Amino acid sequence: MKADIHPKNYRLVVFKDMSCDHTFMTHSCVDTKETINIDGQDYPLFKLEISSQSHPFYTGKQNLIDTAGRIDKFMRRYGKK
Repeated sequence: MKADIHPKNYRLVVFKDMSCDHTFMTHSCVDTKETINIDGQDYPLFKLEISSQSHPFYTGKQNLIDTAGRIDKFMRRYGKK
């Protein structure tokens, strides 16, 4: 590895999804001012608005768009020209 190219603040950070209170811990360089205590140890806390636990695509609550209907409508309108 090359020396002095990696960030100095690479550490464990807790990410918290504020919409569903889901937390997960991973290594990151994100700057934070808040901390959270987990199992007796303080970790930097980064608050998220959305994660895989609350995103409609991953939860299965996504509204499906009828793309076939759009194509048919386009072809009826502009396909004859």
